[in-house]
Formats: sequence, C-alpha cells, structure tokens
Amino acid sequence: MSAFIVVNPHSAGGRTAREWSSIEMGLRGAYPKMTVAMTSARGEATALVRRALGEGYNEVVAVGGDGTINEAVNGFFDSDIPVAPDAVFGFVTSGTGGDFRKTFNVAQGYAAAIARLKEARPRPIDVGKLSCVSRKGEPVTRYFVNIASFGLSGVIVDAVNRARIAKLFGGQFAFAFHSALAMLSYRDRTVRIRVDLDYDEIASISTVAIANGLSFGGGMRVAPNARPDDGVFDVIVMGGAPKGQALKDMKLIYTGEHLNNPNVRALRGRKVMAAPVAETKHRPVLIEVDGESAGQLPATFEILPRALNLRC
Repeated sequence: MSAFIVVNPHSAGGRTAREWSSIEMGLRGAYPKMTVAMTSARGEATALVRRALGEGYNEVVAVGGDGTINEAVNGFFDSDIPVAPDAVFGFVTSGTGGDFRKTFNVAQGYAAAIARLKEARPRPIDVGKLSCVSRKGEPVTRYFVNIASFGLSGVIVDAVNRARIAKLFGGQFAFAFHSALAMLSYRDRTVRIRVDLDYDEIASISTVAIANGLSFGGGMRVAPNARPDDGVFDVIVMGGAPKGQALKDMKLIYTGEHLNNPNVRALRGRKVMAAPVAETKHRPVLIEVDGESAGQLPATFEILPRALNLRC
C-alpha cells in the first residue's frame, strides 16, 4: 500500500524528530511505498497535502500533534469541495494534547497509532467548517475534525501555543496550568448564540465548545456524548459560575461530570452562529480549532456530514 506521509518534526517539543527513524520503520510496515514530507513552518502541511492529493495520492497520514492533524485535514478541502473525494486520511499522534485520538480509543504512543493504521478500515466521519475573522478583521475559513471553541478556551490555547516551559511537562499539565492562570484574570463575555432554528440566546459565557469529538485541552472530556459520524455538533455552553466555583469545578471536565452543572448547557445542531454584542465588541472573543488559534467572533460553525474518509 502507498501513502503520502506529512510529518511535523517539531511536534512534542522535537520528540517526533528524535523518534522519526523508529516511526518511519513502523510506517513502512503499513505502507511499503510511501513518500515523506517534513514541514518547516506553520500551515505548510495544508499546502503539502493538497498538492499530494492533486498529484494522485489516495492516502495521507499526518504525523504530529492535533494541530498537524488539523492542517492536514484542511488540505483535503477547497471551498467545501473535497480535493479527492475517495482519498483516505490517517494519523499518528505525536504532540502536546493528543485529543483527537481519544475519540477513537487509540492508545498513547506512535506504536499504537501505527498498529491501528494496519488493522483499521476507512470510515466516513463528519468535518466542521469555521468561518470567522482574524484579529485584523480579515475573513478566515478553517475545517476541523475534533473541536472548535471560543471564549476562555481561545485565550488558553493562545497562551499554550506560545508557552515553552509548561509544555515540557506534557499536554494535560500545560492546559491545566494555563487554564488556572487564565481563569484568574478572565471575565465572561456576553455573546449572542444561535444553534439551528432551535436556540437563540444572548448569554454570558466562559467557554463554548462546538464538538465533533470528545475532548480538548489535553484530556478534558468537554463533550462526552459527541460522535464524529452522527451529522451534528454537540454544543456545550459554559458560563455564569462565580470564579472560585469555576476553578473548583474545572476538574469535572476531565470526567464529563460538568454536564450535570447548572451553569452548563448541552445542545445539538448542524449550524452554530455566534457574535459579540455591543458591550463585548471592545474585548475580542478568541476562537481555537483543534488546539490552534483561529481568529475571533463573529463566527459560523457548520457541519459537513461524512465528508472525510478516516482510517482509524
């Protein structure tokens, strides 16, 4: 079997580069005929994958963190149209958070991921599409396979991506550390949220997650009931709790028990629209997708049902 392998050697603090010879050997056991491309800059994986699909490759494997997976998935689409509709995507997680693999019960480490690639058949999964604006006000379009969110989570992801020391202790520690740090200064934002035709509310929010997968933030099970192939998002709206209580309740997100909290609402829908109200416009509401900073509100999140063939 042949494949195009796109690798982020800098993921996991450079561990991917250090372990690449072993990862490559394992991958060649699954893909005897494979072409390897190493990324050297943010966003490069998208261009590499799109070009490879245009050249006729029918299987792509991303090696890196959730951000690398996200970049590779973006290479599969061009204006909502699949570049190669029958192409198959796979991944070997080697990064800070490792949240996408958790939805499919793939154990930690490249060996487990490669073993899954060898045994799994492709399955169609949903893909999310985000339309928003950059911090400079320019239009942004991003696709995502796990979770997009905005509010406090956007601030945390921005801090984690700029961090150095906290990442050395692992993804869960980095997100927990920066979550606690950000919560000390963050103030809930008032936004208007619409989910399909069923929900339209102006709410004070801490974080809103638009989920295709189960977890974000290095293991926070923010949407424990989400399924990546059911054609709808699980939308989790959090906000309104006093700061001390919010800090105390943060640990509940790791088990999914936060859904029992009266300050948490769980909705489902195909399209989510969110915009700041007048009192919020001077304080940007940041968005992240699959653990990468993406832009700010206003934004629209739409689901593309069964748009990606995933080997997992």
